[in-house]
Amino acid sequence: MHSPPPAPAFDLRQKVFLVLAALQVTSLIVANMIGVKLFSFEVAGLDVEHTAGMLPFPITFLLTDLLNEFYGKKAARMVAWIAFGMAIFAFVLVSVARLLPILEGIPGTADERSFETVFGGSALMNLCSIVAFLFGSLLDIVVFGFFKRITGGKMVWLRATGSTVVSQLFDSFVITFLYFQVAQAMTGGEVASFDFVIRTALTGYVLKFVIAVLLTPAVYAGRGLLRRVVKLEPIPA
Repeated sequence: MHSPPPAPAFDLRQKVFLVLAALQVTSLIVANMIGVKLFSFEVAGLDVEHTAGMLPFPITFLLTDLLNEFYGKKAARMVAWIAFGMAIFAFVLVSVARLLPILEGIPGTADERSFETVFGGSALMNLCSIVAFLFGSLLDIVVFGFFKRITGGKMVWLRATGSTVVSQLFDSFVITFLYFQVAQAMTGGEVASFDFVIRTALTGYVLKFVIAVLLTPAVYAGRGLLRRVVKLEPIPA
């Protein structure tokens, strides 16, 4: 009898792609998980208040840029859609868990109130953030490619930071508008004023902008790692 052919082995390039895609999916799902926590601190006399869920989002755009740089826009778009699908899948699983009758009084487990506070209170925000992520990522891919073409593949900082800055602006306004106006109107909640939406979106954007700039060295570090260790070369402009 003929022995079955061996299973195809993944080469290093494919393994790195899987890792980057897994990091993308994890960052998005974790952002939705921790979005129910708000933080506040003071900088130069100004109070900065926002949700902790916005912190992992710049990481997703950094990963999108690396995928776009070394695997092309089609691969980057595919990972964005996969992350979007997995986030929806996670949302469905959490929604089913919320419907299950709860057994309270067991040490180390959540009661109904605490479980709903974490997962129920952020349900609408999760949906809005997932939609904003998808459109923001797709815009990031387009802008990244545009800067790469007009610079002939040079000025990495411009296409990495520039694409993230543009897409984060779109992301911030989309999620704020969807949650505080569209979602609230559809569920009978209190619709926030347009001024409030603008202020909240700008606050989130400024934070994401700062994080995106701070992550610029990480783009160069990731790029250097993939070129020197993994022996990948960027996709031509």
